[in-house]
Order: sequence, then structure tokens, then C-alpha cells
Amino acid sequence: MSARQNVRLLAAVRDAAGYDASANIFIIFSTATTDMSDTRMICGFHAVTAKLRHALEDVKEILVAEGRRDGRMRDLLRVAEAAGVRVIACEPERLDGLAGGTRHQGVVARVAAVGKYVSLDDVLDPLTEPALLLVLDGVQDPHNLGACLRVADAAGAHAVVAPKDRACGLNAAAIKVASGAADTVPYIVVTNLARCLRELQERGIWVIGTAGETDKDLYAVDQHGPVAWVLGAEGSGLRRLTRDTCDELVRIPMAGTVESLNVSVAAGICLFETRRQRG
Repeated sequence: MSARQNVRLLAAVRDAAGYDASANIFIIFSTATTDMSDTRMICGFHAVTAKLRHALEDVKEILVAEGRRDGRMRDLLRVAEAAGVRVIACEPERLDGLAGGTRHQGVVARVAAVGKYVSLDDVLDPLTEPALLLVLDGVQDPHNLGACLRVADAAGAHAVVAPKDRACGLNAAAIKVASGAADTVPYIVVTNLARCLRELQERGIWVIGTAGETDKDLYAVDQHGPVAWVLGAEGSGLRRLTRDTCDELVRIPMAGTVESLNVSVAAGICLFETRRQRG
């Protein structure tokens, strides 16, 4: 083969592979993917980048929208290349199908379906500071769950706990909204929430529920010790058994006309008040 033919062949390979000269990266154009069994999809730059950084071994492959070469995409491709993760360019319509209706930003990753199992004992036993937990009762909107995980991460909460029933679960939409927090904050699912709260109490953790009709506000509660904040969904609030199990109920003082806050906003107020009191 002549030198001119070699040049033409290299150019053809670069075109077919999606070569990005500015990033010096080849992207494979292929319809083949890894086995879909025992995997799930996560979507969006934040979620995929966080997974690469915090749980690289779970990432099977990354699928990106063909033709997208902006700075954000190049940064992700560099991280993937450095990690040795296969990247496949495909049509946006295929990404839409894989994402299942979740807004994917042109990035979808196939990851291990089940992450490392973490129990409350795994979280609480090694702690060298008072525990700070966020317990969600009846939060069924994945966007609210994702936002709560993000708030929990920002406030340094040690885990987010939720019941198996009446909860949306950690799906692709929740992981995307969490913007990486789903890989940094343990999300613990329990079969019986009331029993879980009693077990926390046996460990000396003060269980505080939020309820708009109570007279005591959260700023009047001493939160220097171990605390578990229990919040219900906006509107329905805590279930009766959950309320009855809490050590005390407090409210967030409201100065305006609205009667309730989004659960993630309320979670942020409660968690950061604990952090403020602890200094």
C-alpha cells in the first residue's frame, strides 16, 4: 500500500470512528453493546462523571450522541479514556430509548444493576462524630429523591433512609437529579420503617419528625447529639405510625402565605440547622 493510500485509509478510519482532533480521542461507532443483563442505565453528565470517579468498576460502557463535540463532552471523553471505559457513539433516538424518557443530555452509561449493599450498621459503626441521617417517608417523586440526596451530600449527612414501599426507588431520574450524590451518600432501603426508627433510638439517635401543625419549631431543639431527621412527602406528610415512633415532632416556621415546602427544601433547612448548631 502506498503512502497516499495509507493517508486516505487513516482519514477514513478517523471519520468512521468519530476522531476528535481537539481532544485526540477516538470514539467507536457501533451498534454492539455489552450484555444488558444485570445492568441499568444512568443519564446525564453529572451522574456519569460521578460514577466514573466514585465507582469506576461499575461502569460497563458509555454511550454518547454522535456528532456532539463541545467542551463538556470532550472533558467526559478524556475521563472515560483515562479510565479505560469503552465509549460508543450512537443516534440520539437510541439514547432516548435507553434513557426511558429521562433527559440524558446526550450521555448514557450502562452500569452494574446492583451496587455494593450498605446497611445502617455499615454506616453507623465507623462514625467518629454524631450521626446525621435523613429519613424519607412516602417520597415517591424521583426528582424529589434526587434533590434530597444532593442536599444530604451538601450537608454531610451520613445516609438517606427510605422504606421499600411507598417510595420511588433510586432510578435513573433520581440519580441524574442527584448530580453525583447517589454515589457518595448511602441510600438504604428498609422493609419496616417504624422498626428501623426504633433501632436508631436504641443506638441513642434522637429521631425528629417534621409536622406543620406542631407548636415547637426546629430551632428550639438541641441537635448536638446524634440526629435522624424524618420527613414525609409534601402534602401527605408522615404516616401515623412513623409520627408516633418519632421522639418529637417539630415544624419549620413559615413567615409567608405558603403552607408547605418541597421535601428537599425542608430537608436542607433541617440538616443545615443541625450543622449550624454543631459548629
